[in-house]
Amino acid sequence: MRDYLKRRDVRTRLFWIAVLYVAEGLPFGLFSDVFPVAFREHHAPLSEIGVISLLGLPWTLKFLWAPAIDHFRHHRLWMLGADLAMALALGHLAWEHGVGPAALAAIGVFTLLSSTNDIAIDGYSLELLEVGEMGIGNGLRIGFYRAGMLAAGLVLIASTYIGWRYAYILAAGLVIADGLACLAAPREQVRTAVDRQSLGQELASLSRRPKALAMVLALLFGALWLANDALHWSRAIPHLFLYVAAATLIVWATSLWRRNPHVPPASDGPLFGALLEITGRPGMPAVFVFIVLYKLGDSAIGFMVKPFWVDHGFSAAQIGAVSVIAGIGLSILGGLVGGYITDRIGIYKSLWVLGLVQVLPNLGYAACAHILPRATLGTPIPLTHELLLYSVSALESFAAGLGTAAFLAFLMAIVRKERAATEYALLSSLFAVSLRLAGFASGFGAQDLGYAPYFLLTFLLAFPAYLLLPAAGRMLAAMSAESAHPPA
Repeated sequence: MRDYLKRRDVRTRLFWIAVLYVAEGLPFGLFSDVFPVAFREHHAPLSEIGVISLLGLPWTLKFLWAPAIDHFRHHRLWMLGADLAMALALGHLAWEHGVGPAALAAIGVFTLLSSTNDIAIDGYSLELLEVGEMGIGNGLRIGFYRAGMLAAGLVLIASTYIGWRYAYILAAGLVIADGLACLAAPREQVRTAVDRQSLGQELASLSRRPKALAMVLALLFGALWLANDALHWSRAIPHLFLYVAAATLIVWATSLWRRNPHVPPASDGPLFGALLEITGRPGMPAVFVFIVLYKLGDSAIGFMVKPFWVDHGFSAAQIGAVSVIAGIGLSILGGLVGGYITDRIGIYKSLWVLGLVQVLPNLGYAACAHILPRATLGTPIPLTHELLLYSVSALESFAAGLGTAAFLAFLMAIVRKERAATEYALLSSLFAVSLRLAGFASGFGAQDLGYAPYFLLTFLLAFPAYLLLPAAGRMLAAMSAESAHPPA
């Protein structure tokens, strides 16, 4: 590995991975850390701040427009355009200098552009990296994404000294610098043009292939369901989901007996082609379930960790210093170590080894919940109790980086490079759905069971994914064979 990293072309690729993921992490850091604080300091009600979290919906739905980036390519131009437009949105926030519908609209545009930027960066990176570099590449992705989030933290600190208007201008400048840096990345490799269907031909093909059409309807059903979280469409359109679900089932039932082998495959189309191709691979449904379940134990505990700290008497300063700042540093280290291990032992072995390691801290939190008494802020906390919780927190952050490195390497290894942006967006969106649902359910679980039993339950939630690990291994083997012997 050391000799491999001495190669100039490898170091160049890894350098640009680092640059690109700083550019990807910064907008998310602004969204998650800067905007809520700015709104609260401008006396926005908590309900309005809650709306900000729903404006992050584009990160979950980005697979819907990922085909456009795959179709037109020129990833670096997409990155630059998204960054320049994000800077304009930040300039609008600086000009508005307050809260209200216009500011919320600017944040909505910002998240839409940021998710588009993510699609372009992920697609470009998947084309850039070779198979043997995915482990260390993912370690760098994790680490420098977090570094971008830390850069957003600097904007937050600067707001104390220069005010929010100039803090937004500073953020806009950083985003523009990111866009220019992305433009300086190496050009994408020229790919041989493939004779695919036109959009009109694809839609005609879908209309004559009920099974493919049902799959698209199911996809749109899921998107509507997620969007309803933010927009509450079901209130304005009674029985909306019943109608869409019924249409999907009817079309799917029709596909069971209506077959026409002379119709061109819909997977050749520019709009839904990549989605239909990846969902139609043998064994892919089991892999989809594996992706949803793999980090379920980690996701299920994540939203309850900080409330646990608060309920046991730890201050915001302690939480920020240990769980956030030190935690980000340790997760970066974990990502780099996890990437190195993945390249050494292979993706399949790292999935089960590092996957198990990533949930061991859940047992530590269960032990802390059993041992530590509840306390209010200001109550003296014994030093041994502090050290116990700090140690578990450090292990959690480091282990999360290990597991994430293996998981991202798996996602990258099972997508085809010619449609990397779309396929990776779909797979990462599946994980985002899992994260959202696990976070939603975690509050009820911790409240009804108590912290100690719930944290133990989150450890057990990691194991259902292992039942599907053989399916993930078969998909890795199939894609590895295809990469070694591409079809003529």
